[in-house]
Amino acid sequence: MHPLPWKLAAVALGAVLTLSAWAQAQTHAEAFGQIDLTPAQADRIHADRDPAAIQALPKDFKFVTPGTLTVAIAAAVPPTSTYATDAKTIVGADADHAHQLAEALGLKLNLVTVAWPDWPLGLVSGKYDAVISNVGVTEERKRKFDFSTYRLGLHGFFVRNDSPIHSIKEPKDIAGLKIITSSGSIQERILLEWNKLNIAAGRKPVELLYFDDLVAAKLALESGRADAHFNPHGPLAYLAAKERKTREVGTVNAGWPLKADVAVATRKGSGLAAALTAATNTLIHNGKYAQTLARWGLSQEAVAQSETNPLGLPSF
Repeated sequence: MHPLPWKLAAVALGAVLTLSAWAQAQTHAEAFGQIDLTPAQADRIHADRDPAAIQALPKDFKFVTPGTLTVAIAAAVPPTSTYATDAKTIVGADADHAHQLAEALGLKLNLVTVAWPDWPLGLVSGKYDAVISNVGVTEERKRKFDFSTYRLGLHGFFVRNDSPIHSIKEPKDIAGLKIITSSGSIQERILLEWNKLNIAAGRKPVELLYFDDLVAAKLALESGRADAHFNPHGPLAYLAAKERKTREVGTVNAGWPLKADVAVATRKGSGLAAALTAATNTLIHNGKYAQTLARWGLSQEAVAQSETNPLGLPSF
């Protein structure tokens, strides 16, 4: 769509997880345990040629390279997009979606690695046909780009395994906590809005901690300098499953109190969005979309239907 240790209420709990928390941790571990980060991606789910999606392409649409869908993607963190074990191939849920859209349209795929802040200019200038890189739909972006949704924008709260916190779902749950988040982000806005509600209700304020990278944030949480970490769900869930030091205690839609979606971005008025939306809906209906999200542990972020240019987040 970027700052006190707690004591357990009952000595009998010690430092172990509750049964429900352990079950949740196991679910995450199972979801991510078999993730394939090899460049070959032998278990990638492939799409069939989609006549309806091809028919939706404008007759005069010109691809950057004829016969090829050129897609910009930023190598961020797993499971959405990251470098494979060869340190050069981009793999992840977003890369899989790009491959499937190209296959559905009967095209080859050219994945172009870009720095995330650079995608808007590159798309407008015609360097690539589409951007698939965890881009959230906003009303401001819709003035320049068209969108085809393919995932929910979801943020997650994660705590240490030995934390007494078992649920963060609403404003009152963050009162008095030290929470890591990203400065200037949508998730920071949510926490600040929740904090306003808490202060108005006479509850303790939240303290926000900011770190430049995920490693520093991870160490702050594990060392007890923070009570929780709130950022995009996928990478934090992946980290929790891989290292088994943290667990999820809640998720919030990135658009709170509205709904935010992640979408493929294309040039405004190019007509490509309709074809990509049609191809995505075919993948949803035939089950390959769900299989792909499950492959990357992102089933929680599934949309029921792909939409072209849905209501986006307003400017805040």
